[in-house]
Amino acid sequence: MGFTHLTNASRLLLPIRSFDHAHGPEDAPYTLVEYGDYECPDCGRLYVILRDLQMGIPSRLRTVFRHYPKSGIHPHAQQAAEAAEAAAAQGKFWEMHTLLFERQEALQTKDLIRYAGELGLDAERFRNELKHLTYRDRVRADFIAGVQNGVYGTPGLFLNGARYDGDWDRETLLNLLKA
Repeated sequence: MGFTHLTNASRLLLPIRSFDHAHGPEDAPYTLVEYGDYECPDCGRLYVILRDLQMGIPSRLRTVFRHYPKSGIHPHAQQAAEAAEAAAAQGKFWEMHTLLFERQEALQTKDLIRYAGELGLDAERFRNELKHLTYRDRVRADFIAGVQNGVYGTPGLFLNGARYDGDWDRETLLNLLKA
């Protein structure tokens, strides 16, 4: 299969940064950066595929998630991204990430606060950070980086630094990552 759907015209402008949310070994042969939206149905489907791939071939794949909330069509996406950052500040980004994707139909403020409680976060701190938009700029920085990288829809994918516009169904990605 190879990298037939990778283009060099649009490379990642920013390398993986210390504050990016990365999952998997740093020395994995493949790093997939996703610009995603917690309310996007396609991102929800991709979440399940990536979760399964990381369990099946954990040494071969590192995933990085960057926020790209499409607030115009997904009214809860921005706050959900901020909730993920509030959880990250308490060491639970990936746990919140999982809940947000697995419960995409319930992303209102009351739901986010309930998830914080389920994860054992400091609920008062979490609630205050959401209320005061503490992580708005952090989420916005990811979004702007996505725009600069030519991301216009979600999920926006980059594999080993190059834009990936190919199919991202489980079988296609598995074949690509085993190449």
